[in-house]
Amino acid sequence: MPAAMMEKYQARTFPAIEGGLDGISKEQLEVHFKLYQGYVNNTNILNEKIWKFIESGELGSPEYGELKRRWGFEFDGMVLHEYYFDNMKPAGGQLNSSSRLYKMLQEQFGSYENWEADFKKTGAMRGIGWAILYQDPNSGRLFNFWISDHEYGHPAGYQPILVMDVWEHAYTVDWKATERPNYIDAFFKNINWEVVEKRLK
Repeated sequence: MPAAMMEKYQARTFPAIEGGLDGISKEQLEVHFKLYQGYVNNTNILNEKIWKFIESGELGSPEYGELKRRWGFEFDGMVLHEYYFDNMKPAGGQLNSSSRLYKMLQEQFGSYENWEADFKKTGAMRGIGWAILYQDPNSGRLFNFWISDHEYGHPAGYQPILVMDVWEHAYTVDWKATERPNYIDAFFKNINWEVVEKRLK
């Protein structure tokens, strides 16, 4: 097996948020970290299984196809959770009105408040998934997207700027399943805007 295929993904730690956040408890995060560990483990398992098919030349079978599909789910689940955990910190506060990101949101959405309302309502839509602020690397434009399963709906080539998990596992330790808007408000209290802004191209 080539060295690149042999190298296993390692679950990261997120010490800045391990103690809990405003409205997102330590217990909630512990559950979420375990789920993230599962995505890392499954990505590594699938890498090994897919390589065995590549090595044997037995490609194109239904089993191979299902492994490839599942790999997209597990890998994207791993990476999106890393974006999500990274873009939070205790007492995140408000986005600085003199920051580059604030000015871009104001210019492209008419006001910061317009953008925030659109992002929150995107995250509050029925169904499981993610609300993600993306940047088009070619035009620099910013868009709020709804992503359902991890591997579906991502705009090709776009850069995730702000990632919010709205699967029920992200909040149902602290909130009822019907109280997602409360979780979204809590998420906004804990955004690490410095990290988010550094993702801009």
